[in-house]
Amino acid sequence: MEIPVIKMDQLYGDKRSETLTLLHNACAQWGFFWLENHGVNKDLMNKMKGLMNKHYEQDMEKNFYSSEMAKILGYEKVSSNVDWECSFMYRHQPKSNSHDIPELLRTTVFEYAEEVTKLAEQLAAAMSENLGLDKDYIEKAFSKPSVGIKVAKYPRCSHPELVMGLREHTDAGGIILLFQDELVPGLEFLKDGKWIPVPPTEGNRIFVNLGDQIEVMTNGIYKSICHRVLPNKNGSRLSIATFYNPGADAIICPAPKLTYPSQYRFQDYLNFYSTTKFTDKESRFQTTKAILK
Repeated sequence: MEIPVIKMDQLYGDKRSETLTLLHNACAQWGFFWLENHGVNKDLMNKMKGLMNKHYEQDMEKNFYSSEMAKILGYEKVSSNVDWECSFMYRHQPKSNSHDIPELLRTTVFEYAEEVTKLAEQLAAAMSENLGLDKDYIEKAFSKPSVGIKVAKYPRCSHPELVMGLREHTDAGGIILLFQDELVPGLEFLKDGKWIPVPPTEGNRIFVNLGDQIEVMTNGIYKSICHRVLPNKNGSRLSIATFYNPGADAIICPAPKLTYPSQYRFQDYLNFYSTTKFTDKESRFQTTKAILK
């Protein structure tokens, strides 16, 4: 089963219409996809990856393997309520916590967050357009969007059958843009009742998945999909996930244009239907909603 691939640069060329359709189908039928030619600086991405791996090796790895969870692995099954990961969170906007992360990382993380935020805004605009909404609908509905980056390492695990890297879940927020390891696998998404492995990143691809709030705002047209991370006994996996989320005070609801009409008398609908039977049902639904206001 091939995960959809969207070439972002084609949204701005002769293949715009075709690419919008591919994006819509990926969001509606999969809830996740690969993004290529996305415009995020490759040198910046490689620098980000190198610094994060260095930080893990110098400051995080020893502490992780000294933890109680790591010590008991191999002697007994680790609690099902914990994850085999070590991570930190950088909050980019609306209020940065750059003082909480190592000084070595601050400039690069900031620059990376700025570029990926722009990419998320472009995706939000394309998704809004695909749904027949104003291009800035999602961004405005997010009401001062919150952006954060979770940097995680899923350390090499001697007994991967005894623990989960990250338990299965859906993401709470909006659009998630993942830059992950190019060598070590582990990420899996659930589709049609089967776990689909997401292979390691090739050529600075970014992996995108949608969170719960996108499913709500699109009235279920676009999907938030359950996923998990399996640990690996041959290596440690890097994950750099940027979360483009609604602001904390955003009021979330389905876009009115995407909802069905409600609380109308069936006979009234039949009367309207008799004169519009051979027109598009979507326009009939929208007109019925307008009449009910």
